[in-house]
Amino acid sequence: MGDDSEWMKLPIDQKCEHKLWKARLNGYEEALKLFQKIDDEKSPEWSKYLGLIKKFVTDSNAVAQLKGLEAALAYVENAHVAGKTTGEVASGVVNKVFNQPKARAKELGLDICLMYIEIEKGEAVQEELLKGLDNKNPKIIVACIETLRKALSEFGSKIISLKPVIKVLPKLFESREKAVRDEAKLLAVEIYRWIRDALRPPLQNINSVQLKELEEEWVKLPSAAPKQTRFLRSQQELKAKFEQQQAVGGDADGGGDDGDEAVPQVDAYELLEAVEILSKLPKDFYDKIEAKKWQERKEALEAVEMLVKNPKLEAGDYADLVKVLKKVVGKDTNVMLVALAAKCLAGLATGLRKKFGQYAGHVVPTILEKFKEKKPQVVQALQEAIDAIFLTTTLQNISEDVLAVMDNKNPTIKQQTSLFIARSFRHCTPSTLPKSLLKPFCAALLKHINDSAPEVRDAGFEALGTALKVAGEKAVNPFLADVDKLKLDRIKECAEKVELVYGKKTGGTADKKEGKPATGKAPVLSGAAGDKETKDAAAKPGPLKKAPAVKSGGPPKKGKPAAAAGMGGAGAKGKKGPETKEIFESELSIEVCEEKAAAVLPASCIQQLDSGNWKERLACMEEFQKTVELMERSEMPCQALVRMLAKKPGWKETNFQVMQMKLHIVALIAQKGNFSKTSAQIVLDGLVDKVGDVKCGSNAKEAMTAIAEACQLPWTAEQVVAMAFSQKNPKNQSETLNWLSNAIKEFGFSGLNVKAFISNVKTALAATNPAVRTSAITLLGVMYLYVGPPLRMFFEDEKPALLSQIDAEFEKMQGQTAPAPTRGIIRHSGGSGDDGEEEEQEDVGNDVVDLLPRTDIGDKITAELVSKIGDKNWKIRKEGLDEVTSIINDAKFIQPNIGELPGALKSRLNDSNKILVQQTLSILQQLATAMGPNIKQHVKNLGIPIITVLGDSKNNVRAAALGTVNAWAEQTGMKEWLEGEDLSEELKKENPFLRQELLGWLAEKLPTLRSVPSDLLLCVPHLYSCLEDRNGDVRKKAQDALPSFMMHLGFEKMAKATGKLKPTSKDQVLAMLEKAKANMPAKPAPPAKASSRVVGGAAPAKLQPASGLAEDSGSNTMESKPDPKKAKAGGASSKAKGVQGKKVPTKPNLKEDDDKSGPIFIIVPNGKEQRMKEEKGLKVLKWNFTTPRDEYIEQLKTQMSSCVAKWLQDEMFHADFQHHNKALAVMIEHLESEKDGVISCLDLILKWLTLRFFDTNTSVLMKALEYLKLLFNLLSQEEYHLTENEAFSFIPYLILKVGEPKDVIRKDVRAILNRMCLIYPASKMFAFIMEGTKSKNSKQRAECLEELGCLVESYGMNVCQPTPGKALKEMATHIGDRDNTVRNAALNTIVTVYNVHGDQVFKLIGNLSEKDMSMLEERVKRSAKRPAAAPVRQAEEKPQRAQNISANASMLRKGPAEDVSSKLNQNRNMGGHSETAHTVPREFQLDLDEIENDNGTVRCEMPALVQHKLDDIFEPVLIPEPKIRAVSPHFDDMHSNTASTINFVISQVASGDINTSIQALAQIDEVLRQEDKAEAMSGHIDQFLIATFMQLRLIYNTHMADEKLEKDEIVRLYSCIIGSMISLFQIESLAREASTGVLKDLMHGLITLMLDSRVEDLEEGEQVIRSVNLLVVKVLEKSDQTNILSALLVLLQDSLLATASSPKFSELVMKCLWRMVRLLPETINSINLDRILLDIHIFMKVFPKEKLKQCKSEFPIRTLKTLLHTLCKLKGPKILDHLTMIDNKNESELEAHLCRVMKHSMDQTGSKADKETEKGASRIEEKSSKAKVNDILAEIFKKIGSKENTKEGLAELYEYKKKYSDADIEPFLKNSSQFFQSYVERGLRLIETEREGKGRIPSSTGISPQMEGTCVPASSNTLSSSIGNTNGEEVGPSVYLERLKILRQRCGLDNAKQEDRPPLTSLLSKPAVPTVASSTDMLHSKLSQLRESREQYQHLDLDSNQTHSSGIGTTTASPSSTAANIDDLKKRLERIKSSRK
Repeated sequence: MGDDSEWMKLPIDQKCEHKLWKARLNGYEEALKLFQKIDDEKSPEWSKYLGLIKKFVTDSNAVAQLKGLEAALAYVENAHVAGKTTGEVASGVVNKVFNQPKARAKELGLDICLMYIEIEKGEAVQEELLKGLDNKNPKIIVACIETLRKALSEFGSKIISLKPVIKVLPKLFESREKAVRDEAKLLAVEIYRWIRDALRPPLQNINSVQLKELEEEWVKLPSAAPKQTRFLRSQQELKAKFEQQQAVGGDADGGGDDGDEAVPQVDAYELLEAVEILSKLPKDFYDKIEAKKWQERKEALEAVEMLVKNPKLEAGDYADLVKVLKKVVGKDTNVMLVALAAKCLAGLATGLRKKFGQYAGHVVPTILEKFKEKKPQVVQALQEAIDAIFLTTTLQNISEDVLAVMDNKNPTIKQQTSLFIARSFRHCTPSTLPKSLLKPFCAALLKHINDSAPEVRDAGFEALGTALKVAGEKAVNPFLADVDKLKLDRIKECAEKVELVYGKKTGGTADKKEGKPATGKAPVLSGAAGDKETKDAAAKPGPLKKAPAVKSGGPPKKGKPAAAAGMGGAGAKGKKGPETKEIFESELSIEVCEEKAAAVLPASCIQQLDSGNWKERLACMEEFQKTVELMERSEMPCQALVRMLAKKPGWKETNFQVMQMKLHIVALIAQKGNFSKTSAQIVLDGLVDKVGDVKCGSNAKEAMTAIAEACQLPWTAEQVVAMAFSQKNPKNQSETLNWLSNAIKEFGFSGLNVKAFISNVKTALAATNPAVRTSAITLLGVMYLYVGPPLRMFFEDEKPALLSQIDAEFEKMQGQTAPAPTRGIIRHSGGSGDDGEEEEQEDVGNDVVDLLPRTDIGDKITAELVSKIGDKNWKIRKEGLDEVTSIINDAKFIQPNIGELPGALKSRLNDSNKILVQQTLSILQQLATAMGPNIKQHVKNLGIPIITVLGDSKNNVRAAALGTVNAWAEQTGMKEWLEGEDLSEELKKENPFLRQELLGWLAEKLPTLRSVPSDLLLCVPHLYSCLEDRNGDVRKKAQDALPSFMMHLGFEKMAKATGKLKPTSKDQVLAMLEKAKANMPAKPAPPAKASSRVVGGAAPAKLQPASGLAEDSGSNTMESKPDPKKAKAGGASSKAKGVQGKKVPTKPNLKEDDDKSGPIFIIVPNGKEQRMKEEKGLKVLKWNFTTPRDEYIEQLKTQMSSCVAKWLQDEMFHADFQHHNKALAVMIEHLESEKDGVISCLDLILKWLTLRFFDTNTSVLMKALEYLKLLFNLLSQEEYHLTENEAFSFIPYLILKVGEPKDVIRKDVRAILNRMCLIYPASKMFAFIMEGTKSKNSKQRAECLEELGCLVESYGMNVCQPTPGKALKEMATHIGDRDNTVRNAALNTIVTVYNVHGDQVFKLIGNLSEKDMSMLEERVKRSAKRPAAAPVRQAEEKPQRAQNISANASMLRKGPAEDVSSKLNQNRNMGGHSETAHTVPREFQLDLDEIENDNGTVRCEMPALVQHKLDDIFEPVLIPEPKIRAVSPHFDDMHSNTASTINFVISQVASGDINTSIQALAQIDEVLRQEDKAEAMSGHIDQFLIATFMQLRLIYNTHMADEKLEKDEIVRLYSCIIGSMISLFQIESLAREASTGVLKDLMHGLITLMLDSRVEDLEEGEQVIRSVNLLVVKVLEKSDQTNILSALLVLLQDSLLATASSPKFSELVMKCLWRMVRLLPETINSINLDRILLDIHIFMKVFPKEKLKQCKSEFPIRTLKTLLHTLCKLKGPKILDHLTMIDNKNESELEAHLCRVMKHSMDQTGSKADKETEKGASRIEEKSSKAKVNDILAEIFKKIGSKENTKEGLAELYEYKKKYSDADIEPFLKNSSQFFQSYVERGLRLIETEREGKGRIPSSTGISPQMEGTCVPASSNTLSSSIGNTNGEEVGPSVYLERLKILRQRCGLDNAKQEDRPPLTSLLSKPAVPTVASSTDMLHSKLSQLRESREQYQHLDLDSNQTHSSGIGTTTASPSSTAANIDDLKKRLERIKSSRK
């Protein structure tokens, strides 16, 4: 017992593994208790036992094993993770439990197996049990069979898949063991209970005695359908329902219902094994079948007949076999053989089913033709064959062939064809028998029922009767309009007799054949039986695993209205009855007419009809008219009346008044009476004759329209047009066509025979009279609206001139939608409901293609040609293919009959010669276009082989194949491709190319489909294997395809399909599925018409092709309720089901709350674009209402369902406002974290918020406004721009709220409107707000007016839309408003405009009433008295409008937003005139990147750039005494008009039209070349450069790719651009205005151009590139050096970051930088080093040294080092003082690097010299000791003379003179020109002043080096002379400040005031903001400081022009002295200015 105590202490799991059986037994007992105790199915405790359960069941000790089994059962039942053990435990049970002698052990084993099935592991268990059947031990076999039987009886055939079981049954019946045979018998009985007769075929070959026994057992079974009694975990709801029914005692009705669903119809075919027969054909078959002796042929056929008796055949290439059988049927003289061959065909079709479809088209015509045989056995064999073949294809596919035979002369052929059609119709449903098919068949059958042969007539009646029964009267009646009563009754009689294939029970089986569910349609046919049937049908396509209830939104609900519609159809017919009879009344004789007319008309009237006096005739007409007006419809003898009117003089009436009356009466009769076509024919001739009449034309047209309404437009139009063109009068012809154009718009296009008109239109187009031609073209335009592009095909062969006119007309119509018909509907609905009408209209588009005259090329495809294509020699093969190409080209449009061509082409697709493969592909592509939709029938035999070519190893062959497949799919739609197993077979092939191409193709096509055949499911296993393919591309494509598969199959089915994967794979795939679920695209919405129609009650058959209505009802609610796809399964809620994978632990009753963790907005790729498209195409309601109606809310809900989390959507659309608040709170919370989601759903969010604006609850409104403020902040940070659609559906409603009575709300709304301007152009906002001023709410009017004022104040006059004039007139009307606040607001607004725009305002306003004008003038005067008020307010408002972009964020962002800061300043108040800064505010800037990506879709037009008024940033300058004088007055005079002209011209530079652009560039160039005018461009430079590089991008992206454009046009444009830029960059003062951001984009454009290989290919391309080179050099030299250096650094950084950019690009940027480095010695003093170092710092942050070293080339790191080294060399240690702008220097790699370089250079030089000049001096000293003084001077002068080193030379000369003051430089100057001498003197003086200045103000005061450069270069905008001094060192303002102080003291002005203020330098010590990494906050503080400094030092005009790198030609205000003599100062200033020139 010692041991005992040992193991007693062990934990349970260790006991279970102990080697002592007692210990194990104890362990199992403990475990059992534990398992029953643990409540939480997800407890970690379970995982401990995962590996042990197998040992529990396979314990070697029988006693322990029993306990172990009990414990294992408890484990499986309770543990969440139990599923993972299925395989091993089930295998253990089979092998180690089922062989135990103890019954209890077997019982437990069986229970464990069933429990595994219950936890959804059925497949694995079944697999193990089937393996057990192969065991040698009979005990095990018996136990396995028993377990299978038990499982089937409890779970039903949906869950236990029967196919594999039935497969092994025959083998079990052959067992030697009686026990096994008996058990097999019981199993067979159980299976029979579930699938009935489907079990017979598989068991037909077992022992006859056994079969007999089985039959006896089967008979005994009850006929009631079996029920599932045990349920899966996911079927808990069903279980509950089932138990409830049991309790009630099985409610009969409910029971019936359930039963129907629970039993899936099993198709025997599915259970059979396919047999391969092709290889078993006799070797000499093909010879024998051609033999001369009929006996030999018979032998061959009998061999085939034996083989095809197999009920299921394996797919293969049966083409040759079918071909020979077809030949026997068609050509063999022995009728016995014909019958035999037909039997073989029937056998093939039955055995192959859908796979035979590809051959159907070849065989059908032959069989139909053969019906001429009279022998009954032949006819019967042919009937069986054609019926079997029909089931393998669709009516659509063979319709052409059948219709062709209908006109055969032979009556038996006609009879048999009609009978075949009747039989085929029985297999159809309304959805597979659409109008487009019914129409041609009915037309052909109508001929048959009028045939002379009675048997043909009978067959015709039967076929029409069947059609009537299947499609319903509503669909068929329109085609039977002209059938007389007797025949109609006969048809109805036949209809009643028809037995449809879709009887009550066969729904499922029949359905299988069609491959699409009949859901929702079936009820139309079978009234009350509908409900059941629908469910049957629905149950079939789903996989056989889900349980029954279809309560949630499934078909039953739909069934009822649909069934009602069937009844409705009958009701409607009553109304049509009398009309049908009357439509064609017989023609009455003139006598009868006179009698009838006399009965209703006054006698005098009849006598005066033909009176000679026109007045009498007129009087007669008036009476006639009165009579007609008063007559009742039923009493009116229309024909008689019109006959009277036509009586002499009839239509030859000469008096126009009488004629007008006559025509009017015809119209009245047509409107008021029952007007027949007979009556119409009497008058139409006369009407057409008068239609061209000037006076009577309109009356004639009115009458024609009335007749069209009575007799339907198609008939009337045909008559009228034919009559018009049978006469010669061109006026009549053109007016008739005009009438028709109009009529089509009014009546719609339905039913019109395009073909009939086309010939007349062609006649008209050829007419000599231009009016007729014009009318014809207009008519074509109208037809185009309905027919679309195919219409053009009819006119391909017209003359080019005409064709271009037609194209122009079509172009006009593009994008317009056809108007809804307004006439002809009411009468119609009597006949067919407007449903019918609209549907027909949908058909029209497709039918047009059918109307094209198609050529039959069958006879050209000769045997010879086919053999050529298959020849051994590739050249001959090529010849054959060439011939085919030319045949198709000549024919243009062809009939589907192409003989043997498909087979021949198919074999060429795997030709060894790839060129031929490609040629074949292009032929197939041609074929698709030529054959149109009829190509469908070749999809299986030709389309699928094309897909195989996608696996070719050559890229170009694959591309060609893809092109071909797409061309085919365009014609056929996707259904044909997806049906059957073909695609899945292709995916199965392990060819990586094929897989990735095919998956890519499916991913692209599937999202566009509204429904797919269920066969798509077959592709899923292969899709999963692709997810784990070796090839990365295949894996990626497979992942991309997942969402599109899922949108059709649903997550459930896809997750279920993972069941067969290995566990590791399964987890991975499930994870991917979860991911895909989030990206699932929304299903394309049904066409808009559809929705309105369904509401109408009748569910039109054509609406959802292939998918049931039921399926559709849920298709949009992806996330929400288990949609009908799942509803078919009726499983637990979709959530619980979705996670039943192994990976995500879940309880069956998962609560919704757990699911709030995910994102609230789901990003649907292209969702927003799709929604906009739908709104544009009017597929959904436009968001436009006064108060939101329910349909808007519903629509929004539907749209949101795919992209908003379900729970949030429920809150958003809850009836209670508190839920709205909750939703808003959640949205606010998620705003930051889900930026992209918010932006992708922005349109929906804004629409939802507009709904909240109509709520009465203030708290919701406040919350909504709070959210909006945050939202717009976020959007402006993201630089998002509202789309038009978003703006139009939101802004108007926001503006309504401005008129809210509560102040706080109004304030919020105003704040939001302010923010809007950052994400939507102010000019467009202006229009919306203007609209708001028209409101009835006076508060709203006032607020809107005030807002308009703010807009003008902030953005200048150009925001005024449509023009400032119109806008101001509109505003001024409110001055006379009855409400005081509105009047004030209007006055204030106009005063604001006046402040901005001056006196011109009065001109723009125009005439005002005296009173209003005086009020306005008074107000203007008052405002002038307090000028300071407005600006202050604006200064406060500005920061709100500006935008905060953190430095780095904007650094990394591309696009002109970088430049905000520089734009916000430049501006000056001069002598009361205001100047405008011409810059593009951030809100109006284009998002260039977006435009580039979007090229082609929109025409880029430059926005009209707005000039900001920023004058008030700087207060007016008030100087103590002196008055200010503007230096360049002429600028102001010019400005008001010039600026706007320049703006306009610049906006044209970016025009998409090349000529416009060239002209604009020429104008600008002209201005730039004239010195006096060039300065007008100042301030517009950025704008001009932006326009220019926009144009460069346009050329690069669009023009260069445009084949149509002449390339020399592009060269011209390039040379204009480059020319004007060179002119610009020669004018230095202008060149320096270009700001960093703009320079960066410009350089980007120019370098891209230099690298554009397409340019080199142009004739003058070399020249272009050379001139670009020159231009780049100019830009580098002349631009502001800081800006260009900064731009290049940013550009380099971007180009290195961008993966797409070429290494060449970066290299060129670096070359530019090297050039800049070479220029540095001269430019170092004009450069703002702080900014450059900041840029380098950012660069190094983005690219740390390690990252740079990884670059492919070492240039970047070398460039950076060289730049830094040069800067260090030039600046010395002082460079470390320039790191002021870097926030945390110690982290900066840059500082460390600089220190290293400095240290290094110090070590080298050993001197501590820190100034460049001192170094120079020290160098000179050294030299002087070695060489003569003269040499030194010569050296210095050489430097001064050289262009590059002139500055350095001057500095050295200055140093030299200072050192050796006695040195004589005279001899050196003597020989040089006067110019040079003065230059040297000036240079020395300048250096002197500068050094003096520096001496006087020690730089320790911290003056920023940036300010050193701000001294104004006087406004000389002329070309700088070539002296290199222009960018000389400029003196800081502080120098002048000091001197001013001294001067003021001399003049006795006191300085004290200034002294006690902080010194200017401290104000300016913060360096100004760099333009690229602009932080606007810094800018604002800077601006306000500048303003203060202006107030303090009024005598100094601090020009911020250079500080901020762009601005207006600067004008200095120099004080003119009155108080004292400041001449000295003036002279000095002058001198400095002149030195600048």
